[in-house]
Amino acid sequence: MATPPPPLTRREAREHDSHDTRHDNDYDDSQDHDQAPQSTNEQHTTDADAEAAAAKRAKAELIGRTAAIFIMPLIMVGMMITGYLGTMHSPSANDMPVVVAGSDSKAADIKFALDGAEPDALDVDTVEDAHTAREMVYDREASAAVVIEGDKATLYTAGGAGVQQQTTVTGLVMPALQEEGLDVATEDIASLPDNDPSGLGAMFLMTAIVMAGYLPFSVLRSNSPELLKFKRIVPILGAWAAVIAGLVWTVVCPILDIVDVKDTVPVLGIAWLGVFAISCMQLFITRIVGALGVIVGIFFLMVLGMPSSNLSYPVYTMPAFYRFTHEILPMPAIGEALRSVLYFDGAGVTEHLLVLAIGAVVGLLLTKAYDFISHRRNPDPKPLDVNIPSLHGGRRPDSKVWRYISLIVFPLAMVTMMLTFMLGAMGSPTPKDMPVTVVGSSTEQAKDTIADLEKSMGKDMFDFTATSDKEEARAQVEDRDEVAALVLPTQKNAEFGLIANEAGNNSAYQVVNRIFDQVASAQDMELDVDNVAPLPDRDKNGVVVMYIAMGWILAGFMVVIVGANANPWSRPLKRMIPLTAAYAPFMSLVVALIAGPITGAVDGHFAQLWGAGIIAIFCIAMFAMVFERLIGMLAIIPVIGTLMFAGMPASNGAISEYMIPSFFTTLHDFLPMAAAVETIRSIIYFDSDVVTEHMQVLGLWGLVSLALVFLIDSIKPPRTEHDFGNLHLEREREQKKQARKQAKALEGPKSAPGSAGAQGFDASDSAESSQFGQSGQTVQSTIVEDDPNDYHRLSSSPTMAPTAGDGMSNRPTEAADRSESSDQQEWIPSTV
Repeated sequence: MATPPPPLTRREAREHDSHDTRHDNDYDDSQDHDQAPQSTNEQHTTDADAEAAAAKRAKAELIGRTAAIFIMPLIMVGMMITGYLGTMHSPSANDMPVVVAGSDSKAADIKFALDGAEPDALDVDTVEDAHTAREMVYDREASAAVVIEGDKATLYTAGGAGVQQQTTVTGLVMPALQEEGLDVATEDIASLPDNDPSGLGAMFLMTAIVMAGYLPFSVLRSNSPELLKFKRIVPILGAWAAVIAGLVWTVVCPILDIVDVKDTVPVLGIAWLGVFAISCMQLFITRIVGALGVIVGIFFLMVLGMPSSNLSYPVYTMPAFYRFTHEILPMPAIGEALRSVLYFDGAGVTEHLLVLAIGAVVGLLLTKAYDFISHRRNPDPKPLDVNIPSLHGGRRPDSKVWRYISLIVFPLAMVTMMLTFMLGAMGSPTPKDMPVTVVGSSTEQAKDTIADLEKSMGKDMFDFTATSDKEEARAQVEDRDEVAALVLPTQKNAEFGLIANEAGNNSAYQVVNRIFDQVASAQDMELDVDNVAPLPDRDKNGVVVMYIAMGWILAGFMVVIVGANANPWSRPLKRMIPLTAAYAPFMSLVVALIAGPITGAVDGHFAQLWGAGIIAIFCIAMFAMVFERLIGMLAIIPVIGTLMFAGMPASNGAISEYMIPSFFTTLHDFLPMAAAVETIRSIIYFDSDVVTEHMQVLGLWGLVSLALVFLIDSIKPPRTEHDFGNLHLEREREQKKQARKQAKALEGPKSAPGSAGAQGFDASDSAESSQFGQSGQTVQSTIVEDDPNDYHRLSSSPTMAPTAGDGMSNRPTEAADRSESSDQQEWIPSTV
């Protein structure tokens, strides 16, 4: 039996057709010699014009794809860093609600005193009795309540409503009450549980749920558009929400023990509804703007959602606009619902669940309406295209099963890492081996005091060192070798002294202040704090360094991921290194402008931040390139896991390195995120004293990564075009399946002429019509000839799917092929 010849490729098929055409023309010319010269000249002119137009289009597309490598990171990094730095670098109380209860005259006097002390920060009102005042705090209608009884006052707050809010309102109200001569006591009517002492459990749960809602759409539209059919996607989203709910509960309850078992059902319900509601809204956004919908989703869900959430910082310390978004956005609704269940026994959860339910219903209704209108306007729409070859960097899988598995790996891994790394490391921050020097009049006195402190506190919280040299202890605190120095009372100074470094790390500064203030109070003494490096008002909480570092990290890995997807022609090092060398100064300049002139979070140090950012972005890009070479777009998982999810806890940014598990403390000296944070902190607050050593860490990551990329490329040269595999065969199978379905429909009862049934359509299935066209094509190649009745021709002469971003080779020919069917195709670029 003879072996059949292999199928022709698209180029071979074109050349074969051209050869046949030329042969036929030659035959015709032999019969009409008078018209031959004219026909030949016209044919040559037409071919030359077509080639020139195709070359021009190919060049424009290459330029556009290269520009996307700069534009996409600019949008993402600019949007997120501006949103976070602009709102959270210097939160200040604004109209924070406080209620006062007591006798009419006393309550009025205290209200007047509080209004006078903090006229813009507090919004003070009086209530009838103490019970009403406490209930308003418990229901989160008031940030604090003051109950007056004679010369005594009780300040009621709720730690479950937020540690930052409790600290802020106490700091504002307490001094005013003391100035009125009142004896003030404090009471926390909703204290945080021991397994979640900082209240970060609800915040990280909220963030993971939100991520699970929008992340699948980051690649779904470009990778598997056939799943966007309304009747198919809705049950998929419901099942996905159930999977995430189960995953969330498994991590936070039995593994991390952040959630009590009694709260299992409410947490599962909130997680499911949150993921489903966000997915439904993201579905509608994707219908409107296609693959770019993920950018719109991130803007509303994260950029606006986090400042509005009332979990990272009190919403009353944000601009007034965020109080409005707090009531309507899904991220605040999820966060407040979780807070109600975890810290307030479910009080007030209904209104937040209602916001999510309304969001889900509105998202589905708008999607259905959009599909219906689209189908009415265009019953035979252009089919959607697939323009992501594969997520793992190799040949696109022929099996849908493997394609769908790779589709869910990315969001599932991101959510898992968010919960395990971030919540596991930062959920219960407690001092562990925090270095503190004890200064006594003699070393023996300091050692005796250390023994007493370890007896009362235990030996795990602090790593004490005894000394009698106060100046040496102060120098160590200034150099951040020691977190603080406790100066014991002497005959000249009968007070406890504390030398601390607020700019070194604000969370560690707050801890040593609180703990050693309690030590001094136990001795009936006051604590005299010497802050060697106070934070400025523009960075009250010391988070500016962390957000700038996030900008560098995001910019560094995005250039590689976006470049490999948008324009694989740029992947070889001979092109990628020059491109990154131009990209790094550009993005570092963007981050420096956001931190300085745009948001005012940093004053000065522009040149140093710009220069350090260039090196950091370039080195991080080299690190990301290693994984991109190995696993393609799925490189986001190990890269983000290393740089962000492991890097954030170890960075000594938001939380001190001495308040996290020892594993992450060890990573502080090695990870790029920690090196970036310490570099920025050193530049802004400490005259660049340790910049060199941390830049060496970043440089080492870059050099080692570059060497690995050279090694990988020497073994397997990087591809410069996408490999769509046998996508065309899958399309043919779908066309044949649809043809059989239409033939079967014609055999049954005939429908009215022109009806949806006559065309093989269900009138209610407008979503499928709008997304995939009347031919029922559910998977298309990047360029699709929209002829549903021509699959027999395709079967006899199969053609490979053209590639997206396939470099300079053969571009004019392929561009000309696209121009021939431009009226029947839709080109939608990928956004990942």
